Amino acid sequence: MRHLRPLQPVGGPAKAVLGIGFFVLFVAAWAAATLGGLVPKTFLADPITMVQDGWLLLTRFDFLSDIGVTVWRVVGGFLLACLVAVPLGVMMGAYKPVEAFFEPFVSFARYLPASAFVPLLILWAGIGETQKLLVIFIGSVFQLILMIAVAVGNVRRDLVEAAYTLGASDTGIIRRVLIPATAPEIAEILRLVLGWAWTYVIVAELIGSSSGIGHMIIESQALLATGQIIFGIIVIGLIGLVSDFLFKAANRLLFPWKLA
Repeated sequence: MRHLRPLQPVGGPAKAVLGIGFFVLFVAAWAAATLGGLVPKTFLADPITMVQDGWLLLTRFDFLSDIGVTVWRVVGGFLLACLVAVPLGVMMGAYKPVEAFFEPFVSFARYLPASAFVPLLILWAGIGETQKLLVIFIGSVFQLILMIAVAVGNVRRDLVEAAYTLGASDTGIIRRVLIPATAPEIAEILRLVLGWAWTYVIVAELIGSSSGIGHMIIESQALLATGQIIFGIIVIGLIGLVSDFLFKAANRLLFPWKLA
């Protein structure tokens, strides 16, 4: 602990070693608990069984198609949420009357769990793709709107006043000051909420679905195939991790001045 200092950055190699080290310890503890007989395999498959079940899913049960369907649902629902949330969030952050009109409802709606809407959405849209996209949309859009509005509303006032002094119009303030100033933060907000969208798609696929990772997990539960369940969970985590890294790389490329 002597060498640990608050807010001291960690070098790239050390950061990678520490991050991988946790996964190694986690898998080792999991293997010890299951292969050592401390936990019955009926309740928790060991890592070897999980890998075997995963390979079986990929080679014999076309699990790649389920993965593709789930990714499509996440991306589709999240993009719909972005199309609504980004312009509305910017308008709320820029114009206080717009914020006063929408903010009470958005603050109320963001506390409503997306899973509570599933029965209604099934009645309204059936059990097809529209229902699943709407679950992800509802789960993401209100969080995005409020977070983006806060980010835009926190732009330094001196930047706005300087732009007015130089002759900028109201729309010019939004295009040339507010959006450029908050673009890196908005991109980071999108990255964070995309992670939440993955939790909503599994909720959508658990009910009335015939494809997707969530559908595979619920079918595996009926068969007590915990190895397949764990493999599906790990696949979700890996896809989310890859998308997170891609988002971070895109943010570094688009907004290099924001790097710490």
